[in-house]
Amino acid sequence: MPLRLLILAFALGAAVLQTRPELPDLRWLWLLPPVLLSLGLLPNSRWLRPALTLVLALSAGFFYAAWRAELRLADELPMAWEGRDMRLIGRVDGLPEKTPRGWRFVLRVASVATPGAHAPKKVQITVSSFTDTAIAAPRGGQCLSVTARLGRPHASVNFGGFDYEGWLLERAIRAQGYAVDGFSPAYACRYNPLALLDGWREAVRERLNGALVGQPYAGVIVGLAVGDQNAISETQWTLFRATGVTHLMSISGLHVTLLASLVFALVNWGWRRIPLLAIRLPARQAASLVGFATALWYVAMTGFGLPAQRTLYMVGMAAAALWLGRIDSPTRVLAAALALVVLIDPWAALAPGFWLSFGAVAVLFYVGSGRLARPAVWRQWLMAQWAVTLALTPALLLMFQGVSLVSPLANAFAIPLISLVAVPLVLAAALLPIPWLAHLAHGVIALTMTGLTWLAALPQPVWHVASPDWRVLLLALLGTLILLLPRGIHGRWLGAVLFLPLLFPIRERLSPGEFRLDMLDVGQGLALVVRTGGHALAYDTGPRYASGEDAGARVAAPFLFANGVKRLDGLVVSHEDSDHSGGAASLLVSHDPVWRLASYPLAGASKCTAGQTWRWDGVDFAVLHPVARFYDEPGFSGNDMSCVLRVSSPYGSALLTGDIARLGELSLALLPAKVLQSDVLVAPHHGSGGSSMAEFIQAVHPDTALISVGYRNRFGHPTPVTLGRYRAARVRVVRTDKEGALRIDFKVAGRVELHADATEQRYWRHR
Repeated sequence: MPLRLLILAFALGAAVLQTRPELPDLRWLWLLPPVLLSLGLLPNSRWLRPALTLVLALSAGFFYAAWRAELRLADELPMAWEGRDMRLIGRVDGLPEKTPRGWRFVLRVASVATPGAHAPKKVQITVSSFTDTAIAAPRGGQCLSVTARLGRPHASVNFGGFDYEGWLLERAIRAQGYAVDGFSPAYACRYNPLALLDGWREAVRERLNGALVGQPYAGVIVGLAVGDQNAISETQWTLFRATGVTHLMSISGLHVTLLASLVFALVNWGWRRIPLLAIRLPARQAASLVGFATALWYVAMTGFGLPAQRTLYMVGMAAAALWLGRIDSPTRVLAAALALVVLIDPWAALAPGFWLSFGAVAVLFYVGSGRLARPAVWRQWLMAQWAVTLALTPALLLMFQGVSLVSPLANAFAIPLISLVAVPLVLAAALLPIPWLAHLAHGVIALTMTGLTWLAALPQPVWHVASPDWRVLLLALLGTLILLLPRGIHGRWLGAVLFLPLLFPIRERLSPGEFRLDMLDVGQGLALVVRTGGHALAYDTGPRYASGEDAGARVAAPFLFANGVKRLDGLVVSHEDSDHSGGAASLLVSHDPVWRLASYPLAGASKCTAGQTWRWDGVDFAVLHPVARFYDEPGFSGNDMSCVLRVSSPYGSALLTGDIARLGELSLALLPAKVLQSDVLVAPHHGSGGSSMAEFIQAVHPDTALISVGYRNRFGHPTPVTLGRYRAARVRVVRTDKEGALRIDFKVAGRVELHADATEQRYWRHR
């Protein structure tokens, strides 16, 4: 049995564990020794022993990952200490991140000064100021004392969305919270060499920012120097995603590999020309050692970020193979790197970069093998670009619901300019206090950005499709292997046929009169999507988060793309509060709604007024509130002016209420029952104490109430009083903070189906 196959089975076993809703009972591990013993006693069958050996390797990977997960989950914040003040002393791990209102950083806890309190080893803390007073900046590696209120990791759960809780788990961040009264320097932390490294990185960041004050791409320079991706603006990230070059704009695996390769080539060339050195140590061994040392140094500049670490392991295995003279089998080197990555980080399967990195290298090996002649260098470069783009397209569509059509062109000029010119200049600027080096690197970045901007302005730089299922994905991967076969093999065009289901997926089609309501999990805010047979409407867009991101870009847009919605037919923003309108600007860019309604001035929107109606695919939409004259009456607050929308068909109805309070509810309760009554009610104002009056609940007479609310939110929504009113009316209440995203299907024969937690459960999710 080839060792490479066993390593692959081990890695797959660890990956399978990351898809499980709960961890297995580790007592099953006692079965492994008897299985190993029986395997040695089996006859040497052609298929039985190899098959059992593969199963054993798969099981070993699965249970190894489970054991590591048990250890990590055990480092948790006790439920009794959620939301309570505790004084922590520890070092800032990595570089602090600037937020619109302050700072966010990871604290590696050295001690807990509050009697009886316990905190995990690593926690994420936000320090915010809601006044004009500036907050002193924490520094990487600094020892701090901070009084914080912590909670267990909890994040939005949405189909097609980013799994933030999984991201935190991989990085061993086991609690999140905020500082109660800022922070102060402390002197009780143990010596840590990584803290010195973070302090040096902080100094490099400050020096480069100082040298490039006012320059548009200073953030890119800082990202390439010390791995601080937060220095890059969201507008620039949007451009990088559209052109498929996000992997080039911070310390990435490609940069680490190319830099190590460049140093290897230079040392190998120079070492051979100095006989005294070549006699003592072969040039290839010396070059592999220096190349790996260069990669190690560059990865250290990132603070040993996980993506860069994975590349370092691959480079290390290649260097070891060169040192030992065992480079004859590249796949063996790749397998060894895979084994090392999974052993150190069994959660690597959660990271898209893990699959994309190993997939790209494997494809290059596949394309480079079996060729009868070695093509010219420029043709090798074009072949590599074509092969990697084609092979990674299925994975990109699965993970990000889109692929850049201009990526091959963008990477063809961006990789040489960034990796081979800009990165060495940036590293020189980081090491040497010579300002013109930073400006020269900025000029190279600016030249690259000019080309990227031109490509992004083309009619359709990005192709978006609905997320494929596993069968479609397997067909596309098989098509990739066929299309990349060597020239001269007949029938390669069949690979393109196998790609068609991926590029043109068959979407579920709702019948006339049927509609689907999705309440997205956006934390403390509201974002809904209503879909009929051929139309899609967004009602509210979620909040803008403390990090500066918003729910439109982070949650709503990925959800829409994952479900095959490339453009919205309509957008309704109930009112101006940021927890409802915070994502509007992002959705206007990503999904360009055909028309817009709002109860406040919104670019291109009509005023939302009772009496507005339309019909899509047998489904009726009616605005019930506010009445036009309410806009001129001072008694209605912004919340009570929320645009209220009723969606109905012969198969059921839903009432979307925004943040209306008592005055708005009483106004609606006066409407005729046939106009107001609905099967599903989106609870007004997240279930606040001043909303969901008993009279209003009775007038709507719903079967189910949906509440979009943030986990342990500071407003206490939904209040016990409000929940009591729904219980008294025998209304079923379902909440996003407990269930994740919610889906209601209004189907033929009047069946209203609730699907709580629209995504698969995972063992690390706190629900």
